[in-house]
Amino acid sequence: MGHRFRLRSLLLTVVLSVLSLLPHSLLGSPGEETAAGRSPLLRRVKRGWVWNQFFVLEEYTGLEPLYIGKLHSDMDKGDGSIKYILTGEGAGTTFTIDDNTGDIHAIQRLDREMKAQYVLRAQARNRLTDRPLEPESEFIVKIQDINDNEPRFLDGPYWATVPEMSQIGTSVIQLTATDADDPTYGNSARVVYSILEGQPYFSVDAKTGVLRVSLADMDRETRENYSVVIQAKDMGGQMGGLAGTTTVNITLTDINDNPPMFDQRLYQMSIPEAAPMGSVVGRIWAKDRDIGINAEMRYSIIDGDGRDTFDVSTDPTNLFGIITVKKPLDFETKPSYTLKVEGANTQVDPLFHHHGPFKDVTIVHVSVEDVDEPPLFDSPGYYIELPEDAEIGTVVKTVSARDPDSANNTVRYSIERTNDLDKYFYIDITSGALMTVRTLDREEMSWHNITVLAMEMNNPSQIASVSVAIKITDVNDNPPSLTHYLEAYVCENAKAGQLIQMVTAVDVDEPQGGQHFYYSLAPEAANNPNFTLRDNQDNTAWVLTRRGGWSQQQQTVFHLPIIISDSEHTSTSTLTIRVCSCDHEGNVLSCNAEAYSLPASLSRGALIAILACIFVLLVMILLMLSLRTHRKKTFLCDEEENVHENIVRYDDEGGGEEDTEAFDIAAMWNPREAHHHPGKMRQDMLPEIESLSRYVPQACVLGGGGGDSSVHGYVLAKLLEADLDLCAPPYDSLQTYAYEGEGSVAESLSSLQSGTSNTDHEYDYLNDWGPRFRKLAEMYGVLEANSPPLW
Repeated sequence: MGHRFRLRSLLLTVVLSVLSLLPHSLLGSPGEETAAGRSPLLRRVKRGWVWNQFFVLEEYTGLEPLYIGKLHSDMDKGDGSIKYILTGEGAGTTFTIDDNTGDIHAIQRLDREMKAQYVLRAQARNRLTDRPLEPESEFIVKIQDINDNEPRFLDGPYWATVPEMSQIGTSVIQLTATDADDPTYGNSARVVYSILEGQPYFSVDAKTGVLRVSLADMDRETRENYSVVIQAKDMGGQMGGLAGTTTVNITLTDINDNPPMFDQRLYQMSIPEAAPMGSVVGRIWAKDRDIGINAEMRYSIIDGDGRDTFDVSTDPTNLFGIITVKKPLDFETKPSYTLKVEGANTQVDPLFHHHGPFKDVTIVHVSVEDVDEPPLFDSPGYYIELPEDAEIGTVVKTVSARDPDSANNTVRYSIERTNDLDKYFYIDITSGALMTVRTLDREEMSWHNITVLAMEMNNPSQIASVSVAIKITDVNDNPPSLTHYLEAYVCENAKAGQLIQMVTAVDVDEPQGGQHFYYSLAPEAANNPNFTLRDNQDNTAWVLTRRGGWSQQQQTVFHLPIIISDSEHTSTSTLTIRVCSCDHEGNVLSCNAEAYSLPASLSRGALIAILACIFVLLVMILLMLSLRTHRKKTFLCDEEENVHENIVRYDDEGGGEEDTEAFDIAAMWNPREAHHHPGKMRQDMLPEIESLSRYVPQACVLGGGGGDSSVHGYVLAKLLEADLDLCAPPYDSLQTYAYEGEGSVAESLSSLQSGTSNTDHEYDYLNDWGPRFRKLAEMYGVLEANSPPLW
C-alpha cells in the first residue's frame, strides 16, 4: 500500500510540474479590468494549486484531525493576503480548511460503507478585497476501504430437503454471504465458504457456497433430520479475515425403498350370521416403514373359499384393509371361511425396484357365529284368490315357516290384527291353516291384506312376518236395478207409441263376460192400456205410450212396475210417471201431483164456520185446563187470614241468657204485636226484617182464639198446619250460633280448650243438671247407683 501511495504522489508531482510550465497567457492575468472599469475576467493561464493528497483511509480513530491535503496558489507570497475557501459536500462539517495555509483536515470519522467519496470546491480570494484570485476548482476526496465488515448470511437460518438415498454430490442448497467492504480494493470482500458442523454427511463449495451430499445411501428411516453449520470468511480465508456463520436444517424426504409387511401371518376373526351385508368383520394392516404416498396400500382377496362372500377395501387413510360381508351368512350352511389377502404399495419407484417386491400376503380365517334367528317362511309373500261365496271355515291357504337354527324350535302362527280389524280370517296356531270366519262380500271389500306372524315357541322374541294378499273374486249374487230414472212424465198431448223414457240398469256384480240385462213389465202390468216396455237388447229399454188423450183431471200419476233380470237374479223397480202439461215442443209447463180439491157443494162460508168451531173448541180446552189447576189449590187458607212469619236478623251476636235487650221474646208469641213494642227492640242497631208470607188457616189453630199468647200453643199450631197443608213445602230452618252466650249455669260445652288442661276431667256435675243430662252422665260413668233407668 505504501508503494502505491508513493507512485500516486510521484504522478501528482509530474502533473503539477507540467502545469507550472504553461505560459500565463493561456491562463489569464490576474488583476486585469475591462475598459468599462468593471472587474476583469479571471483568465488563468497557469494553475497555481498544489495538491499533496487525494485519498484518505476510513475509520480514523486518532485524537487530532486527519490531514487530507493542502491548497496552494502561486500568487500566495506567504504574507497572508490570500484567503482559501472550501465548499461542497461536508465542507465545514466533515472537512475544514485553514484559510491562511490551505491545509484541509477531516474532523469527523469517515465510513466508506456510508459514503465512498466527497466532491469539494476550492477557491483563493484576496483577503482585503474578497476578489477571487483563482477560479473555483472542484476536486474529489475518496475514502479508502479497510476490512471492517464481516460476511453475513442475510436469509439464514436455512431449511432444505433432499431425498434419502441420494448420490454423492447431489446439490442441496446454495448459500450466499454478502460483505459490505469494497470488492474492488484488496481482499476485504473476498469470501470463502467452509463447513463447521455436518461432516461427513454434507460438504460446501468454498467459492460458490453450494451445499452438497457427501455421504451415499443416507436412510430416512435411520435418521431424518440434520443440522449443518456453514462459515463465510473474507480476506480469502486468510488469517485476520472476518467470518460469519449460519445454520442449514436439512430433512431427508421419503422414497419408497421399503416393502410392506403384515404384522400377522394369520388373522382370526368372527362375525354373527345375522350381520347385514356391509358389516365390518375386521381390519388388517401391512406395515410400511415409508410414509405418505409411499406407504399407501391396496388390498385384495386373491384366494380362499370366501372370495364371493367377503370383500376387502382400504380405509380413508389408505393404510388399513377393512374386511366386510358381501353376501348373507348362514351358520347352518357354512360355519367358517378362509381368505388369502394381498397388500401392495400403490406407488413404486422404478429406481428402487430391486428393493422389492413391494407387496405381502396374509391368511384371514373368519368364523361365523350362530345366533337365534326368527322363523323363515317358505315364501316371501302369498297371493290368494277366493270367491266371495266361500263358506265360513274354508281353508284359504296353509302357510309354513321353520326355525332356521339347528335347534329347530316349534313355530306358532297368528294374525296381526291391525291388518284384519273386522276379523274375517283365522289361522290355526300349529298348522298355519288360514281360514274364513265371516261371510265375504266382494262388493263391500274386494281385497284383504293381512300379515301372518310366526313365533318360536321357546323364544317368543323371535318373530317373523309375511304378507298375505287375498283377492275376493266376484260371484253373481246381486240382482240388477234401475239406475236413477225412477220418475218420468208424459205430456197431455202425447200420442200412442211415443217414447217417454229410456231406462237402464246397474248391477254391482262384475261378471267376466260382461253385464246382460233383460227388461219386462210385471205380470200385473203386462196388459195395462197405458204403457208398454220394449227391450232393446243392449242393456236398455224404452217405455212407450199405448194411447193418447192424457188428462190431469182424470189421473195425474201412474206407477209402472218393471222387471230387470241378469239371467240369474231378478228384481222389480217401479217407475213413477206423471201427467204434465206441455207446450207443442214437448217442454213441461206444469205437473199436478194428486191435487187436493174441495167438493163443489162446500162453500167458502161453510169453511169459515168450520174453522171458527175449531177455534172455540181450543179455547174451551184451555179454560178447562186452567180450572183444573185452580182446583188443586183448594187446601190453601183464605187470604184474609194472612199471617207473616218474621225472621229478625242482627249483624252481631247475642249476649247469651243475660242479654235481655238483644231480642224480644214477644215476637215469637204473636208476630203482629212485634211492632207494638218498640221499647223491646235492640237499641244499638236496627234489625233487618225479612217476611215470608204464607196463608195460615184459622181452622188449623187449636184452641181457636187468636189471642192465645202461649208459645207452646203457637208451635203446636204450626206443626198441625204443616201436617195438614198438602201444598206447603217442608221448609226447615237451621239456626247457627257461632258464639256462646255468657251466664249459663252449664258454662261452656266446647271441647276446644280441653286439650290445654293436664288434669283429669271430673264429670260429677252432670248429675246436678237434671234428667235432661242423665244420658250424658251415664256415658261418662258418673251416674249414681240408685238412679232409675232412662228407658
